[in-house]
Amino acid sequence: MASHPTDNVKTPTTEQLTRLLKKYFGFDTFKGHQEAIIRNLLAGKNTFVLMPTGGGKSLCYQLPSLMMEGTAIVISPLIALMKNQVDVINALSEDDSIAHFINSSLRKDDIEKVKHDILRGKTKLLYLAPESLGKEENIDFLKQVPISFYAIDEAHCISEWGHDFRPDYRKIRSTIDGIGQAPIITLTATATDKVASDIKKNLNILDATEFKSSFNRPNLYYEVRPKTKDVNKQIIKYISENKGKSGIIYCLSRKTVEDLAEVLQANNIKAAPYHAGLLAPVRSQTQDDFLMERIDVIVATIAFGMGIDKADVRFVIHYDIPKSLEGYYQETGRAGRDGGEGRCITFYARKDLQKLEKFMEGKPVAEQDIGRQLLKETTAYAESSLCRRKLLLHYFGEEYTPDNCHNCDNCLHPQQHIEAQAELLMVLHAIDAVKEKFMSEHIIDFVQGHRTEDITAYRHDELPGFGEGENKDPEIWNPILRQAMLDGYIKKDVENYGLLKITEEGRKYMASPKPFSIVKDHHFTNDDYMTADAQQATPLDDTLFALLKQQRLTMAKQRRLPPYIIFQDISLVQMATFYPFNIDELKNIQGVSEGKAKKYGQPMCDLIREYCQQNDIIPPEHFSTHTVPKKNTRKINIIQLIDKQKPFDQIARAVGCSEEELLTEMEAIVKSGVPLKIDYIIRDILDPDDVDEVYEYYRESDTPDLDAALDYFEGLYNEDELRLVHLKFVSEQGN
Repeated sequence: MASHPTDNVKTPTTEQLTRLLKKYFGFDTFKGHQEAIIRNLLAGKNTFVLMPTGGGKSLCYQLPSLMMEGTAIVISPLIALMKNQVDVINALSEDDSIAHFINSSLRKDDIEKVKHDILRGKTKLLYLAPESLGKEENIDFLKQVPISFYAIDEAHCISEWGHDFRPDYRKIRSTIDGIGQAPIITLTATATDKVASDIKKNLNILDATEFKSSFNRPNLYYEVRPKTKDVNKQIIKYISENKGKSGIIYCLSRKTVEDLAEVLQANNIKAAPYHAGLLAPVRSQTQDDFLMERIDVIVATIAFGMGIDKADVRFVIHYDIPKSLEGYYQETGRAGRDGGEGRCITFYARKDLQKLEKFMEGKPVAEQDIGRQLLKETTAYAESSLCRRKLLLHYFGEEYTPDNCHNCDNCLHPQQHIEAQAELLMVLHAIDAVKEKFMSEHIIDFVQGHRTEDITAYRHDELPGFGEGENKDPEIWNPILRQAMLDGYIKKDVENYGLLKITEEGRKYMASPKPFSIVKDHHFTNDDYMTADAQQATPLDDTLFALLKQQRLTMAKQRRLPPYIIFQDISLVQMATFYPFNIDELKNIQGVSEGKAKKYGQPMCDLIREYCQQNDIIPPEHFSTHTVPKKNTRKINIIQLIDKQKPFDQIARAVGCSEEELLTEMEAIVKSGVPLKIDYIIRDILDPDDVDEVYEYYRESDTPDLDAALDYFEGLYNEDELRLVHLKFVSEQGN
């Protein structure tokens, strides 16, 4: 790569271009739109490239930079990404000055060497972050440099509607004007029509030739699971069943990243955390370890993955729902880039959405509005029962025509269709009645007859059709709107994002209706996040479940205890699903502490093992999950202070809570399987005979319900007294 052809650079033949592709990069043919994009740039035209991850975006500006006079300026957001690409380009040549970067990681003498190479005409590609590009000394230097073109990578960062908006990206146009004019090529893997329009307007390249590749990644499997309390166990089980495969787990917070990485390591999984709060050498080492397969799993915030050239990532797990579908698409796109297996599993809970909305507080109002709109799209994707591939591609303006992709959870487990022709007509007439100037929430309120503040302010409750669907199932309206968009009857306005418009096809439908079917959304609740019980869990083996219930009842009668003290129902459900054969396996069942397993577990394990032998059942692979101690200082302090027999009121003051809150914390500790020795506390408030009376009540009662106990004793004991004795009872009998 010592010399660079520049003759007739604007009109090379296909044979010439292919020869240069082979010479510089070792490829025999171009992928997708690569050749057309390169020709457009060589002709000096502005270019807009939308190409999914792994499609070969970087080659679209790297090859023309080697063919054109001058230096191409590549604006890129991440230092690690710059270094990676510079190393790749320079490795193709004996000369290590073909590509350079300038950023804060370089010393002053290094920067001077880079500038020297550029002024001598040796450097064809210069990588800069937008912040570095805007520095006055860099602008003054670049004014002296013949610039072939500007390439703006990760261009979605320009748009406030993009998933990774960066204010410095919006200053690029004015900086370019200050340096000198040259063609602009923008490249991104994720941009809706709204984002694309915003990028071109901001850069003043409305004349740019657009090249859009398909967003469809047929090899990727998409799945959304309810996020329950056993999410860590599900992840450990999945990774254990896919031993040796590379994967990325994305979390929203640094703390979750570190905690989950620690849990995986405790379970003999080669994993490491990655987030912006770690020192640069640590991040760099982790990245290298992942690329060199010294570790299998990276647990990361979104700071990881941009530009990482690892083609065989086999799974991408989202521990938390992403803030936008653009972010989701880009992050899942890091799986299966070689065309092989790529499984994308997302854990979703309504509670996480509330957290994300809370994070927006304090931001400018316009930014909050955009953030909420993007969250609505993510929610719709997570909760919908429609083909996930169809929904995802539609979001990016691409039509996916097959009814079943056969590679997402919704298509592999389809739900029953419901006819909704009449309801669709109600929706279309409602959009028409409000003159296509409102969002989906307003339309749903209109058809359901809700007199909200907006409805009454615009006097829409006086329009024909208001409340026409008030007696219909309220859960059908969002699926109707979503299906109507997929079928092309309605669309969202690009300029005023979210406003619903009726398409030409929608007008035809209103004039001549035809059958229209929907599937109802998945039902998620906040309870999903807190406990697996809320999913109304059902056992895999109903016969075994019935036998386990009978065994529990027998043991409860022998010990004169309520059955729930022996094992809770959810524990029996999991036993009848996972078939634990021994005490170690039983300890992995939800609600079974080590003490409970040793105290009550052997008869259950014996029953399960005998049942499997009699029925020739081969249980799922038995694996054990190890937890790491939770860094909950308050709980640890409470346990330690009780062990030291400190007075109840002093403990409350010491841990900074009320006595009511202290009782609740103690109940949580005991429920988790840790017994508390609180006889010394009870002695101060109740006589031994009273303690025996309440203790005996709980032994005979089938329920721990406090109201039932209050009714039974008719005010003889107060709430705190009853709760404390129940704590003693569960500590001694349950743990």
